Amino acid sequence: MSEIEAITVPPKRPWAYVWHYVRLYPRWYWSIALLQIGAAMCATLMPYAIGRITGAASSGSWDQANLLQACLPAMGLLLGLAVAQMLCARGATFCMIKVRPQQKVRITRDLFAYLQQHSARYFGEHFAGSLAHRISEGSIGLLEITWALVVEMLPILVVLVTSLVLLTLASPWLGLSLLVWVVAYSLLAWLLSRKAQVLASEHAQARSVTTGKIVDAVGNLSSIRLFARQGFELDYLTRYQAKEKQAAQRSFFYQEKIRFLQDSLSIVLRVGLVALALYLWHIGKIDVGQLVMVATLGLMIVAQCSYLSMQFMHFFEYIGNIENSINTLLQPHEMPDHPSATPAQIDKGSIHFRDINFSYGAGKPVFQQFNLHIRAGQRVGIVGLSGSGKSTLLNLLLRSYEPQSGHVEVDGINIQNMTQQSLHSHIGLIPQEPGLFHRSLKENIGYGDINANEAQIILAARRAHAHDFIVQMPDGYNALIGERGVKLSGGQRQRIAIARALLKDAPILVLDEATASLDSETESLIQSSLDDIMADKTVLVVAHRLSTLAHLDRIVVLDKGQIVEDGSHLQLLQRQGLYYRLWQRQSNGLLSEADRLETVPVKQGA
Repeated sequence: MSEIEAITVPPKRPWAYVWHYVRLYPRWYWSIALLQIGAAMCATLMPYAIGRITGAASSGSWDQANLLQACLPAMGLLLGLAVAQMLCARGATFCMIKVRPQQKVRITRDLFAYLQQHSARYFGEHFAGSLAHRISEGSIGLLEITWALVVEMLPILVVLVTSLVLLTLASPWLGLSLLVWVVAYSLLAWLLSRKAQVLASEHAQARSVTTGKIVDAVGNLSSIRLFARQGFELDYLTRYQAKEKQAAQRSFFYQEKIRFLQDSLSIVLRVGLVALALYLWHIGKIDVGQLVMVATLGLMIVAQCSYLSMQFMHFFEYIGNIENSINTLLQPHEMPDHPSATPAQIDKGSIHFRDINFSYGAGKPVFQQFNLHIRAGQRVGIVGLSGSGKSTLLNLLLRSYEPQSGHVEVDGINIQNMTQQSLHSHIGLIPQEPGLFHRSLKENIGYGDINANEAQIILAARRAHAHDFIVQMPDGYNALIGERGVKLSGGQRQRIAIARALLKDAPILVLDEATASLDSETESLIQSSLDDIMADKTVLVVAHRLSTLAHLDRIVVLDKGQIVEDGSHLQLLQRQGLYYRLWQRQSNGLLSEADRLETVPVKQGA
């Protein structure tokens, strides 16, 4: 199986993150910026054209012929500006339509690729729905920021600069008044919006937590119904919704305060600019056309500055969303591939745990100086009560966790010197609850070998005793099986998992309580499939049901992280030790917690 492509790690600071994805499309963004500047300049020059028309009308009102002739150039200028503004705006929109979907695909792909490399511990600490939401925030937040900067804020800046030039040309006093007001207004809007960023970030965090709780509940609706806890879940969700509501109200009320203050300042500019223009006209410093231009520009500037303050608040909200996404998704990988790791070719599948020391937390060791050697092609059962280290052993082999000291070897190679992709490609896993996708049966089986053709998929299904029930479904192999395979019974899901493992045909096979949830009849049917899949492979089987282990080559009995017995089923029964007592006491082949006995470790056997 080929290695995955190199992962692009996005920058972990918001501005660097934004710039990283903007500079990937320089031509598009330069085109958008220039077109937006052109559209904004055309829009700002329209009041100038209107002032020219007004001036022509006031000076030539006594002669209709002269009036038309005097107004014609200004009318042409107004028409030309309107058409140019429309073409520039539509051209910028066309460029955005071309680049934004590409950008979103790239960002989502990068974030998801990075997310996939996190450890099992990371996924155990985060809701799946919350992580999906963070990916969405990281992509949409960047698109919104680039839209705000290039499509919203850049044109506003152009309008203000162009207006400043036009007013200064009309009268330096008008230009100076506008400059002072714009600088004061923009600084105030920026400073007030910084606090709005904090409140918006808190709101986004509360919203994300609520979304995660909803996804968690939706994933467990069957348990909610069976325990009759619909009312409890509503109350549970309401507590988080209350926190989200409070965060939302704090953010929105603060934004409203900002708007109230800025609207007050807008009134000052609107009235003050017109009053100053009237005074300048009165003393003969400007003409009627310039007075009309000032009044029209004043209205435009107020509208643009009000819009600018809203963009500041949205801007900081988007920055907060990106920070939430980066801080959650782009945490350092707990177990990255070592720089010297290479793709491994595992042919035989021998496994050796050497001097393993491992604990999930300080002071809680699971293994201490643990050693276990499994020969290539050997089928080994792992037995032990809860907490004995069975699942941990498998997790160390699969490199879901790494030991604090010691190492695991496969075919004599330390698995930490292998890329994780190559290690996993050589191990087939059938867990108690197979991870099935909400896709077709054919896709789920074909997941074992994405290059398999339909005939190979059907053959794998036949060998797993799954073909008969598949063809009886309305859409056969194209039938969708629901989230996590909820449309299938437990036995059917396991047979799909077995078919998938058969198709993968890895040299090492791991079964983690693969038949624990099945009835005896279904287990008997599946057992023949398992015997088929185990042929010529190195096999590790973890099970509480000892009857599933009796036919294996070897059984290793764990207790408190130590091997207390090791041998075949018959050998262990003849010793009449822990395994024998568990075999005698188990009910229907299941171990009971009451069977925990004080045992003394014995010498490991072959």
